[in-house]
This record gives sequence, structure tokens and C-alpha cells, in this order.
Amino acid sequence: MATLTLDPPSTGTGTPGNRGRADRRTGLHLVGRVLLYAVMLVAAAAILVPFVWMVTSSLKNSTQVFTVPIQWLPDPVVWQNYLDIWTKADMSTWLRNTLLLSVVITFLQVLTGSFAAYGFSKVRFPGRDVLFLAYVGTIAVPWQAYMIPQFILMSRFELSNTLWAMIALQAFGAFGVFLMKQYYESIPEELSEAARIDGLSEYGIWRRVVLPLSGPAVASLSLLTFVNVWNDYLGPLIYLRSPEIWTIQIGLKSLVSQYNAEYALIMTGSVLSVLPIAIIFMLGQRYFVQGIATTGVKG
Repeated sequence: MATLTLDPPSTGTGTPGNRGRADRRTGLHLVGRVLLYAVMLVAAAAILVPFVWMVTSSLKNSTQVFTVPIQWLPDPVVWQNYLDIWTKADMSTWLRNTLLLSVVITFLQVLTGSFAAYGFSKVRFPGRDVLFLAYVGTIAVPWQAYMIPQFILMSRFELSNTLWAMIALQAFGAFGVFLMKQYYESIPEELSEAARIDGLSEYGIWRRVVLPLSGPAVASLSLLTFVNVWNDYLGPLIYLRSPEIWTIQIGLKSLVSQYNAEYALIMTGSVLSVLPIAIIFMLGQRYFVQGIATTGVKG
């Protein structure tokens, strides 16, 4: 009669050799993460050092800005610079014009980009893919190549030296269409088909179904467009010649020319120009990362 022999249950610890290899892999993984965090910390410090120097310099006297060695902590702290900048320069006008352009252009780019992206991603028509590739291909064309024709066109429309010129030129953007289209493709097509069966028009589907589901992509496009318009220098330099319609970047250039020896005042103006977009980016960072991470992922 055969005897049934039961093996003892496995403890799951494996052989000593396997345990050693697992410990080595864990150790290497830990070392790799530590090195990665160290590199990221150094990179973050390298990025933040110029900004910290700019902020501290705005709180110094002009003679203390370029001292050697660098005086990181201002002594004394000159808060008066943040009061003088409003009287010595037309900061309120520059900030108002820049904010107006940034908000209006951002709204128009999100509106036109999302609407065009819906047509390219959810509506089927002959030549759709070819037209999309041709439109997105304009991203590769440098602005300097068509800068003069644009200026001539704006001059003939009598929009030069007005804020309308900047709005008309930047109301549409191929990058925004590309970004929104990639996100729209991650939205299941079944939602659009169900809406069509319920009688919604294509405009209604875009407005009531697709656009509400595109919050991260809209936030990403809004943030990128706002920062790009706020920091734009060459466009306003070409089209905005009257001081009353200057943006903050053009105004800071005139401030440098007028007060070229008052470095603390110049740094104060630079801080005021950077502070709004820094706050906006920190508030929208979560949506920006989510929008970039999910763009192009099929639903």
C-alpha cells in the first residue's frame, strides 16, 4: 500500500542565494532613488537661486546689489523700493495692459482651440487628417519667417499700435488645437454617439459633453497661453509704440534705460512682473500636470 507523504509548507523566504539577490536589488533601488532626489534637489536649487537673488536685491540699496561676495540677506531691508516703483514708473498701466492681453488671448485661444480640436477629433469629413497635419505643421515655421507680412497686414487694417493687433494675431494657435485634440481622443466615442442619438448638435456635444470633461487640458492650455502672453517681449515691441499701451516687458525695458544705475529699483520691477505668473502657476500646477499626463492616452 502506497504511503502518502506531505511536504512541509513553504515559508516563502526562498533560498539564501535568492534572498541575497533580492536584498542587493532593494539596496540598489534605494541608492538610485537617493541619487535621483539629490540630483533633483540640486537642479531645483540652481533654478531658484537667480529668483532668490532677484528678490533679495529688490530689498537692498542700489550700491549693495552687485557687492562681492554676494550679500544674500539685505541689511538694511529697503521696503521703500516697492513704493518708489509705482511713482517712478507707470507700473499700474503696464500691469493692466499685460493682464488684459493675457486674459483675453487666453480665453480666445482656449475657445478657438477647443472648438477646432473637436472638429478634428470627433467629426468625420473628407481630408480631415491632411488638414490637421497641415495646420499643426505651422508650428514648425518660425515666427520670424512671417513677421513682416503680419506687420504689413496689421498696418493695412489700421490695427498697428493698438492692443487689437496683439489680440488678432494670437487669438488662434496651432499648439492649442493639437493639445486639445490629443486630449479629446482620450474621451470615449460612445459618449458623442449617445449624444447624437439624443438629438444634440455637434456644437451641443462640444459644449455640454466634451468640454466639461476636458478640465485638465483646458487648464494646461490656459496656463501655457497665459504665461506665454505675459512674458512676450518681441510682439509688443513691434506693435505697441505708444507708452499708454505698453506691456510690463516693454515697460521694464524702458525702466532699465531710464534708471540704469538704480539696480534695486529694476529688480523690484522684475519681481512685480514675475510674481503674478508664479502665483498662477502654483495654483494651477496640479491641473497642468494632470492635463499633460493624460493627453494622448486613449480612453
